[in-house]
Amino acid sequence: MFRILIILAVSTAAVAQSPFQGQALDATTVASGNAVSSPNTLPSIPKGKSTVIGGEIRSFDPVRDQFMLNVFGGGPRLKILFDERTQVYRDGEKISVLQLRPEDHASIETTLDGTKVFALKIHILSDLPEGECTGQVVSYNPQNEELMINDKLSQQPIKLRVPSGTPITRVGQKTFTGQQVGQLDLGRGALVDVKFTSVKGRGVASDINILAVPGSAFVFSGNLSSFDVRAGRLVIADPDNDQSYQVRFDPSRFPVSSQLHEGSRVRVTTNFDGTQYVASDIMIE
Repeated sequence: MFRILIILAVSTAAVAQSPFQGQALDATTVASGNAVSSPNTLPSIPKGKSTVIGGEIRSFDPVRDQFMLNVFGGGPRLKILFDERTQVYRDGEKISVLQLRPEDHASIETTLDGTKVFALKIHILSDLPEGECTGQVVSYNPQNEELMINDKLSQQPIKLRVPSGTPITRVGQKTFTGQQVGQLDLGRGALVDVKFTSVKGRGVASDINILAVPGSAFVFSGNLSSFDVRAGRLVIADPDNDQSYQVRFDPSRFPVSSQLHEGSRVRVTTNFDGTQYVASDIMIE
């Protein structure tokens, strides 16, 4: 986007083409000097769960359509991409992405575009923003109220303070949510989703959802979006919540696996062992 503007500013005689348009100008049209713009063919917004990240903008690069974000809570610098589809607001008022400034405090709604982090919406706030992270608990010390999470998005640890009285709730399937435990669920290996604010540059948890704890059982139904019998790995796409779950299985324990293929409708009973979901039963529906 910005590369095209720069080229036009240097020379009005240059003919630039947006990488999103993908259509060449007809030779006759160019010769006659009548330029016809190609229709806008921006790709659709990447699908998948979005995550809100709070942090401080660094190294804003309008040429490469990217910037670095210092994640609140002691997280790493995270590279985030943007383009014409990204919506930017400052204190609720829509602005151009070119108005972003280094050291702006931002709350960014992101999603994965392949393996890259893409910004759907960027909110620049006068007050320090809230953030959200999803990942596995590395450690929790109730004495000093310190929670360490290995963030799923950045694959780096984030340190948060968990004040007394912070809501801690199991979410998901009824067999799991029926046993609310509280702080005892914050053991190593637990899958959590945490909302937090920044207080003096330190992340402070405001709400914690427990997604799974080691030893808990889950039943997933849906279509196989990926299936590898040699690796003993399958991925179930659940149409009810638009989520995907990766499950490990032992092919020797499940003869039915020889009948499976991508697209098969299955019901898989699993146990979460602290690192992954492991199949205890596989049924073709």
